[in-house]
Amino acid sequence: MTLTELRYIVAVARERHFGRAAEACFVSQPTLSVAIKKLEDELDVKIFERGASEVSVTPLGEDIVRQAQAVLDEAAAIKEIAKRGKDPLAGPLRLGIIYTIGPYLLPDLVKQTIEQVPQMPLMLQENFTVKLLEMLRTGELDCAIMAEPFPDTGLAIAPLYDEPFMVAVPRQHALAKRQSVTSEEVKRETMLLLGTGHCFRDHVLEVCPEFARFSSDAEGIRKSFEGSSLETIKHMVASGMGITVVPQLSVPRDPQPHVAYVPFHDPVPTRRVVLAWRRTFTRYEAIAALRNAVYGCELQGVQKLS
Repeated sequence: MTLTELRYIVAVARERHFGRAAEACFVSQPTLSVAIKKLEDELDVKIFERGASEVSVTPLGEDIVRQAQAVLDEAAAIKEIAKRGKDPLAGPLRLGIIYTIGPYLLPDLVKQTIEQVPQMPLMLQENFTVKLLEMLRTGELDCAIMAEPFPDTGLAIAPLYDEPFMVAVPRQHALAKRQSVTSEEVKRETMLLLGTGHCFRDHVLEVCPEFARFSSDAEGIRKSFEGSSLETIKHMVASGMGITVVPQLSVPRDPQPHVAYVPFHDPVPTRRVVLAWRRTFTRYEAIAALRNAVYGCELQGVQKLS
């Protein structure tokens, strides 16, 4: 059993395809296939089920792949220990971030990281929470910025900030002139929601569970209530199609001609934004540096957490 073979099975588990896994590992497909067959013969177990169009991981294979990733992490830690003697922050950090945080945090965060730790460039990946969790598990990402709650996957988690929600309404809407609005008032309006897969959609449905009926698979009117991004939904609000709920950091700092942003009345709904990483990830200084960079951002209107 070699580290190379372990890298191959982790790649196949991630790609669900021998050809793509071989490309990712910069080897030919026959080389990768032979190595994996050799490992399966050595262990006397079947790690993968080979189908016509897709490869699946067997239940026992899932455990083996998970342990293989842990072994690869530990092997990488040896190199990291050696690097630490020279510069503990040297090298890129692979950071994932969810769609409803990325556009509003990353510009300032990247600037702060360049200023504070120029030797640690960020390699960025925006995606849904479920995909980021999978990428963390398979080692494609080092850490991720997400919003709680999400499934307990045994990750190490550090809180970053609590972010209040606000209500976005058309500028001519009756609620636009209010100092604050209640959840009950919001429930009486036409609500525009993010599409399925966005965790912020679930946060909004917690505030206004009555709108959960739009999460069904029914065709027709449901589609007019969903958008692919917060910015798309804001344009829908500007055109008078309804109102929506947005996180504080997505609110423009300058007044907008067609959309007004109104705070919630107490109790204000919020989401907790956290930094998560595998417990086997050993670049502790890099995690600390990233947190410091986040705290160096302005984050107007949110409560930073130490």
